Amino acid sequence: MQKVNIYTDGACKGNPDGPGGYGVVLLYTDKDNQTHRKELLGGYASTTNNRMEILAAVIGVEALKTPCDVTIYSDSQYLVKAIEEKWIDRWQRNGWMRDPKKRIMAKNIDLWQRLLKAMEIHKVNFQWVRGHSGHPENERCDQLATEAASQPNLPVDQRE
Repeated sequence: MQKVNIYTDGACKGNPDGPGGYGVVLLYTDKDNQTHRKELLGGYASTTNNRMEILAAVIGVEALKTPCDVTIYSDSQYLVKAIEEKWIDRWQRNGWMRDPKKRIMAKNIDLWQRLLKAMEIHKVNFQWVRGHSGHPENERCDQLATEAASQPNLPVDQRE
């Protein structure tokens, strides 16, 4: 199974700490031991930071055509903990509710479902990388997200 590292970044338009788009870098080695890099970017959206972070992960996993052993590096604790700490499992068991007693629905259900579907054929692990830590791929994703934000003719999510 091919090993692929995916580095993601996303932030909503107007966030003073973020660029307002998403960037995704895929790094993988082919059967000839040659390393390859694929960069994906999309335009900004008027939406939340968390939504952009999930979308960046979705875009990365959906780009894979054959089953892969994937590690997604993200600076979003929300994204990583929702998967790694099984928050998403609890939400699904509770009918996508964060708090069934108070009838509070989980957010971003459409993107979570899309991510879970994209993950079905891959072995996927998540790794939290603190933002602005100097990690070169995390910084490159931030640069890609900034580039994406400068192209508002590429909407990725119309939800306000």
